[in-house]
Amino acid sequence: MTTLSGPRHDIGRIVASNLALGCAWMMGAVAASAQGAFQVEEATIGDIHRAIRGGETTCVQVVEAYVERARAYNGACTQLVTADGAPVAPGPGAVRAGAPIEFPAATVPVREILPDYDDYRGRPIEFGRMEPTRSDPAVQQQYGMVAGMADAGQLNALSTLNLRGERSVTCQAGCDAHPSDGALPAHCPAACEAFRRQPDALERAAELDALYGANPDLDRMPMYCAAISFKDVFDTTDMRSTSGADTAYAMDAAPRDATVVAELRAKGAIVYAKANLSEYNAGGGDPGGAVARSRTYGAGVARSSWAGPSCNVYDTAREPGGSSSGSAVSVGANLATCSICEETGGSCRQPAWRNGVVGLVTTKGLVPYGGSTGVEPYLDRGGINCRTVEDAARVLDALANPDRGFHDPRDIYAALPRALVPEAPYASFVVDDEAARARPLAGVRIGVVREYMVKHTANDAAASDLVNGEILRVLRDELGAEIVESSDPAYPDDPSIPNMAYDFHRAIAEILPVHMPELIQARNADGSFRFAVPGHDVTSRDYLVRAAEGAAQLSPDLNLRSINRSPRTLSFSFHLAQYLMRRGDATVTDWASLNANSKYYSERRAVAMRNWENARDIRSAGITRRVRMREVMRLVLLNVLHRNDLDVLVNPTITVPPVRIGYAGEPSINDRPTGRFPTSANLGIPEITVPAGFNRIVYDPEYVLNDDRNGYDNVTGSRRTELDAALPVGISFWAGPGDEPIVLRVASAYEAATKHRRPPPDFGPVGR
Repeated sequence: MTTLSGPRHDIGRIVASNLALGCAWMMGAVAASAQGAFQVEEATIGDIHRAIRGGETTCVQVVEAYVERARAYNGACTQLVTADGAPVAPGPGAVRAGAPIEFPAATVPVREILPDYDDYRGRPIEFGRMEPTRSDPAVQQQYGMVAGMADAGQLNALSTLNLRGERSVTCQAGCDAHPSDGALPAHCPAACEAFRRQPDALERAAELDALYGANPDLDRMPMYCAAISFKDVFDTTDMRSTSGADTAYAMDAAPRDATVVAELRAKGAIVYAKANLSEYNAGGGDPGGAVARSRTYGAGVARSSWAGPSCNVYDTAREPGGSSSGSAVSVGANLATCSICEETGGSCRQPAWRNGVVGLVTTKGLVPYGGSTGVEPYLDRGGINCRTVEDAARVLDALANPDRGFHDPRDIYAALPRALVPEAPYASFVVDDEAARARPLAGVRIGVVREYMVKHTANDAAASDLVNGEILRVLRDELGAEIVESSDPAYPDDPSIPNMAYDFHRAIAEILPVHMPELIQARNADGSFRFAVPGHDVTSRDYLVRAAEGAAQLSPDLNLRSINRSPRTLSFSFHLAQYLMRRGDATVTDWASLNANSKYYSERRAVAMRNWENARDIRSAGITRRVRMREVMRLVLLNVLHRNDLDVLVNPTITVPPVRIGYAGEPSINDRPTGRFPTSANLGIPEITVPAGFNRIVYDPEYVLNDDRNGYDNVTGSRRTELDAALPVGISFWAGPGDEPIVLRVASAYEAATKHRRPPPDFGPVGR
């Protein structure tokens, strides 16, 4: 492994090699702005454009500033969990921003995490350890159990930076030397000849400076010099693309850009970095088949085998959210301008709120997904993380192809009805600061979804109460919206808010009996009916008719939280095999060769991937259920919206705070999801999360050794902790298919009125 350090780019040579256009202007601007005040911290896309046009900075300087921040803050933020807590001797990690990642030598004793460990009699624990990676044995990575580090000062958000010499393992160091430096060294793979001819992020920035100087064509290139990170499920031709896996491809950069990458590249964006993630979008779990020989405990680990775990920007000991952890963390800590994330169930939105940024997901198919890996094609969708709603809307507009619009021939789900896309740009619906002062939501009707505000435990209370206060004080009193609320038996009715005349429970009762009666008749493991109603036979036609007509009740347990559950699907087995076939790598061609050329961060993860390799029969009840559920639940949602004359719905994005990395996770109670509210994902509808404030009160969950002493259970915390560093809370706005304009309008009005986004104090300007 060759270590790169110090300046790796001769900007003068790069500019000269790019026709020398605008050279005199650029050099003058560099000198003039060397002591300028422009900072990339908290800079919007518009701020970058104004600074370049005003001569305050250049595109090269913008990218250099982001690289400097990566060099300062993109290191390891977790430590190993070992049997005795003894220190280890770690070797170097992968090179990022010019230097290899340094891992901590200190470790955490397992007894600090697992109580009564001396009485544990279960499967062997897979303790943390340092080992060489499969892709590059000269670099190491953390394997097995890990825990978050308080005040780490590092975040591990970006797995690969688009910098010459380190952007590919296949073509690293001298194999990625600029062609002007001489012939390709004989030991380098032949594919590196074409690869090294692609400019890296700094070289591309220099090209833009040379071509446009202070006058970029923003109509043609609305993303000009925005440094974008991409979740590593989106293929890039100029950076390693392995979905976060430690896989030794013959060529680790993809042969073709993902559609979102290609569109943003064409609009002037700097394809700057690959964002860390839970590899393969969390990898689809384990379909079963083999038995793991060891066990790795620890919640909150958004982790990839190649890059390791990421950490929360406000408290590095806590989870950043998964699976799009690096996307939200890179934006939250100002390591990138914006990021393209992905979610199957909620993994754009949940990292967004945990890291204090905006997370936008759209109607399924609007953000193109061609050239990407996924877990569940029917649910997988790209999303956008930015620090403002306006920037997210700008990025969304930029994803439209000049000829095809938002349609992507590589994505079968992108064949949307044309009427769902407005003629006006999405950014035109954003409410600015001035308009926010004039009650811009007067006449807008917003429904409060109480099903997602129930205080199941003490841990739910802070976020639920905070967001409820924001709804009343900001949305209703300050911005002028009309508010109505749904009802849930576990949430007290608010007499100051009108109730929905037709709520979700009534809609479910009217629509479910004829379309999915099997859900009403679902059974528990002991054979009893899960949604039994005393005095009624839930299997009878007469009961179903009476329930639909409001003459009989459905179980109160059949609600928005419980109805979204579905059996496992086996689509990951199909989707990854399809991706590998399309990629056409010479070494990794199918599931068997993928696993043969990969190394995974834990044995449990390796077993899961071997089980997926053997899951050749992809038929499953889950995919059938999800296709039917989307149609049924869209009927439920749209009837609630229409019959109450609602424009948008609102609730906390999540009510439980981020847990400590490596410690116990929050258990699910009353069907309350702990990482996401899956309604918008299952329905494929637009939702946006926006910072709603901060919370200091948590009740951290704990591990408890079970009665058989062969495993640990997660239990809800009972000890009240007041944190030194406050953690973000998010508020979500969502609506029906194609309702992006109203969702953006309401979310931006709320954002403008509150300004809750606060940069993380531990990751300020470098050197200050």
